[in-house]
Amino acid sequence: MKSINEIGFRPADILIPRDVEMQKWSVVACDQYTSQPEYWQRVREYVGNAPSTLKLILPEAELAQADPATVNATMEQYLSEGVFETLKNSMVYLKRTQADGAVRQGLIGALDLECYDYHKGSQTLCRATEGTVEDRLPPRIKVRRGAPLELPHIMVLIDDPAQTVIEPLDDQVNSNQKIYDFDLMEQGGHIIGYRIEDCDGILQNLAALTGEEEHPLLFAMGDGNHSLATAKACYEELKASLGSKALEHPARYCLVELVNLHSPALQFEPIHRIVADTDCKKLMELLKEAGLEHGENHDQKIKVVQNGEHRFYSFARETSKLTVGSLQNALDRIVPTIGGEIDYIHGEDVLENLSKQEHTIGFILPNMEKEDLFPTVIKDGALPRKTFSMGHAHDKRFYLECRRIRKE
Repeated sequence: MKSINEIGFRPADILIPRDVEMQKWSVVACDQYTSQPEYWQRVREYVGNAPSTLKLILPEAELAQADPATVNATMEQYLSEGVFETLKNSMVYLKRTQADGAVRQGLIGALDLECYDYHKGSQTLCRATEGTVEDRLPPRIKVRRGAPLELPHIMVLIDDPAQTVIEPLDDQVNSNQKIYDFDLMEQGGHIIGYRIEDCDGILQNLAALTGEEEHPLLFAMGDGNHSLATAKACYEELKASLGSKALEHPARYCLVELVNLHSPALQFEPIHRIVADTDCKKLMELLKEAGLEHGENHDQKIKVVQNGEHRFYSFARETSKLTVGSLQNALDRIVPTIGGEIDYIHGEDVLENLSKQEHTIGFILPNMEKEDLFPTVIKDGALPRKTFSMGHAHDKRFYLECRRIRKE
């Protein structure tokens, strides 16, 4: 079992806004509503001139025309104007009541980037659950590189079926520790946060999850993998320029929210596949050569949809622990040879409509069981891209807490 000094998670000096309208302060993760710029315009109109995390981030829907320098200047302004109070050497226990009434419990602290590697085959304590697209990192690095603050929308999962780390905090906190309690905007639900100063018990319970494995997987990425990868890339830049001094730099750590994989509020939803502008007949022929058989005689089953017709297939030869992996592996090999565009679709009804278009074929995938996540990442490494989604956009993490990532 790892010691509490070896698990890569610790308290931090967390910045909380004071004397602001909290509902206007807190906005949803920047990578949501990317095809709906009207959402962000509505939020911008609601926030107006009030202090807000909206002015400290760049929504991806607006990334092309956004200016990181403006964001960084606003961070400096908020720091100089005393917008924040500092919770020294603390964690935050939070309760998020989602729009559907489910309550998600979380724990905010600092994750050591020395313990994280997003590359496939990594055996670090913290690993990516899906493939990291490195082409998506440069614009994010540009934003973080000059920023004095970080605002996390990162959710990291722990595998704690006995609920030993986060859930017991609900009986340990009291009203004197409460630091915020308010309704989130835009169907975000309600959030309550409590300051935790005595963290040793939490860290001991977290360390116990490492067991006796030589290379335990303690933290698996849930949401925000590319944001954490960006933090890692910026930290590696610091190591290249500062050498061993970088180990003492605040940017060695990244503020994240830990969530128990076994939280009833955490629901995994499948992300289906569709291939457009392709030779559908040839695609199916090549999939059959890759081991896809008509019928449901094997464990890994999919539904093929074309022109309103549904056909059931299964993989006689599995190339991944997960059905989505076997399908993605085959599509990645086949589609470049015959032409076509692979897209990733939330919702069977959406896929149904799209698959009615000419030269288009859809693949409906089964849901991934949450309990399969950690064993699959350990066995196969990072999962195929777009394997699962954790809930609706309005249930994603909202920006709220901040932390300094530049030395004062």
